[in-house]
Amino acid sequence: MIRFDILSVVPELLESPLNHSIVRRAKESNLAEIYIHDLREYGKGKYRQVDDYSFGGDAGMVMMIEPVYKLITRLKSEREYDEIIYMSPDGELLDQKIANQLSCQKNIIILCGHYKGIDHRIREHLITREISIGNYVLSGGEIPAAVVCDAVIRLIPGAISDETSALSDSFQDDLLAPPAYTRPADFNGWKVPDVLLSGNPKLIKEWQENEAVERTRRLRPELLKD
Repeated sequence: MIRFDILSVVPELLESPLNHSIVRRAKESNLAEIYIHDLREYGKGKYRQVDDYSFGGDAGMVMMIEPVYKLITRLKSEREYDEIIYMSPDGELLDQKIANQLSCQKNIIILCGHYKGIDHRIREHLITREISIGNYVLSGGEIPAAVVCDAVIRLIPGAISDETSALSDSFQDDLLAPPAYTRPADFNGWKVPDVLLSGNPKLIKEWQENEAVERTRRLRPELLKD
């Protein structure tokens, strides 16, 4: 079983993506646990403040160190964590290799940034890994955190009914997946390639491999650089 503890100032944003489809089934099957923690419960004063102005006078508010430190310290007192991840546009770009690595871990904390970012001391002393889902900025780290959970949980044995399906996903072998077709074999004159109807596993496998390479070369040539 894998456990995610997600730290957020807007936990409501995580309710839908983490309670449906494969992620929900994995949770119901005790293959994954996801706990969402509201950082405001560790906020300062009557209004549970979790952000403040930055030193130096830059525009925008910054997440304070104390609420994050308190919550991470509490969680670490209860169990050992393999990774404490900060979702940041500065981080390493999430890919299938990273998802595969994380799927082998047991306990993971994900910190969702917000506002103008987080006090840098959190990154220096508490975070073990920073991950980005793309070269752009979002309003917060909740959606990226949900992306990481989905990408990782679907790789856990039993999460998908056909476990070989995940192994043939795009990027598992640094190639895009080949085209997929289903019935009817002829729709409005648009036909499924004859080889897929041949019943010959060897020919089908060769066709799929060739198509995967060709699609990758045409659509994502940078994946073939190695």
